[in-house]
Amino acid sequence: MCGIVGYIGPREAYPIIITGLKRQEYRGYDSTGVALINNEGLQVYKKKGKVSELENALLGKPLSAHIGIGHTRWATHGEPSDVNAHPHESNSGKLAIIHNGIIENYALIKQDLQKKGYTFKSETDTEVLVNFIEDIQKNTQCPLEEAVRMAMKRVAGAYVILLLDVDHPDTIIAARKGSPLVIGIGKGEHFLGSDATPMLEYTKEVVYVNDYEIAIIKADELVLKNLGNEKQTPYIISLDMELAAIEKGGFDHFMLKEINEQPSTIYDCLRGRLDAKAGTITMKGIEDNIHALTSAKRIIIIACGTSWHAGLEAEYIIEELCRIPVEVEYASEFRYRNPVINKDDVIIAISQSGETADTIVAIEKAKEHGAFIFGIVNVVGSSISRISNAGAYTHAGPEIGVASTKAFTAQLAVLMMIALKIGKEKGTLELKRYMELLNELENIPEKVQSILRNADALKPIASKYKNAINALYLGRGYNFPIALEGALKLKEISYIHAEGYPAAEMKHGPIALVDNQLPVIFVATHDEYHSKIVSNIQEIKARKGKVIAIITEGDAIIPSMADDVFFVPPANELVAPLLSVVPLQLLSYYIGVDKGCDVDKPRNLAKSVTVE
Repeated sequence: MCGIVGYIGPREAYPIIITGLKRQEYRGYDSTGVALINNEGLQVYKKKGKVSELENALLGKPLSAHIGIGHTRWATHGEPSDVNAHPHESNSGKLAIIHNGIIENYALIKQDLQKKGYTFKSETDTEVLVNFIEDIQKNTQCPLEEAVRMAMKRVAGAYVILLLDVDHPDTIIAARKGSPLVIGIGKGEHFLGSDATPMLEYTKEVVYVNDYEIAIIKADELVLKNLGNEKQTPYIISLDMELAAIEKGGFDHFMLKEINEQPSTIYDCLRGRLDAKAGTITMKGIEDNIHALTSAKRIIIIACGTSWHAGLEAEYIIEELCRIPVEVEYASEFRYRNPVINKDDVIIAISQSGETADTIVAIEKAKEHGAFIFGIVNVVGSSISRISNAGAYTHAGPEIGVASTKAFTAQLAVLMMIALKIGKEKGTLELKRYMELLNELENIPEKVQSILRNADALKPIASKYKNAINALYLGRGYNFPIALEGALKLKEISYIHAEGYPAAEMKHGPIALVDNQLPVIFVATHDEYHSKIVSNIQEIKARKGKVIAIITEGDAIIPSMADDVFFVPPANELVAPLLSVVPLQLLSYYIGVDKGCDVDKPRNLAKSVTVE
């Protein structure tokens, strides 16, 4: 959530910052602003609303500058407004700050500053922080970087900050704890961002700043220090991301583009790892730690949102193939409830961004107890990838749409490979079944492509149900987590209240919702539960509910019962979720578009939730 951008160098800063903010709009925000230092001094402009609204408001303003910072804010302290938007200035008007995260002890700091005569225009914790830094600098007569270091030792919470100082117009000061910060290395210039998207056309050389580090950035110099004031050696990574990956590529929305990318992203996830002909899965993170994984007494999966649904799917698969008990925990609850964690437990942490705050804190808690941490993330160099003992990248590429689609199926593909490899190594998965599942998984990209070729069949279904107030998603076994994910997508994209439930549990409460207006979406691909879910469909029809069914090609029973059906290719029930989720993604997309919703940037949502 939130996006930060910074630039220092010979180019005009403002166009780079505005373009960078637009590329980070997917992160979720409600206001935006920029700060520049030029011949007229410190210029701060901010506005509630979209980046384009700020851009229009600044026509004719003195925007020429070679140093600047920009921000998209997702409201925490104080409602979305021009005043609460970032950047915030210190009382002297010499410092300007942008900030991602939350300062938890800001209220106490604010009280102390008010006693000293400081005044505040906004309701934000960020304005408190910039004045706290200025107060330290004023009282100690120290350089700004030292004031930041001292402040960071005293504040509690998560943050990435960028600071401008009108007295030092050749320097940006940055600091990080808990929220991501990337610095792009150019020739006599530096770029800053919450991710690498603002700098892709300028440089592929980047540094991922670590927690508790301060960066002093000039046009031709980058110095990193820890909170002990010790210099750190920047670790430069070369990006393999291309600019085209973050553009729409002819699609109307990023979400639709990313749904359609799934054949290639699943293929990329499997490529170089799974060889069905040779009967091998090659995953270094698994192979180097195979004893810890095969001897685990328990696997605990921690995640949030869509990643939690991927973890729930993995629970079914790992227990089936590896015979290891699995628990799936919401990271936000896990960290607070004093969980029982043993040294022979394995923690699998799943996060698209690798920066999910609740998941990071949950990992740190588990590490304190000696558990082995295995991270599954999409973003190379992200926090979770660095703090895990081992892990696997999903290789889904940048996901710009806020509602996760291709990242989810890539997570499922990785988790399935992990389960297959552990099961084979542990001896709980017989060779014949192992080979069959390898072949099934290898054929998934082509089958997803066949679903996408028939996507238009979902448009009339979407139009038919776009005015629904509620929806119920039902599935059994491996399809239950997919029902949950389908319901979440509909909520996120169309703002229709939707609930996912195990189909057999429907009778224990949710059936009271059923009437002739309620669409009930069954994930009913062919598996051992098929006859049972047919009975569940009959129960809904007996109460005049409207049934939409995702079913396997060749199903001769459900089409005669359901109001609407969509067919997916046949597949083994363990890998079928990779197919059945795709029409649910498309259905949510088409309903959202029909309703006029902003499907790429749904209201109130953020792509990367970097605050608790």
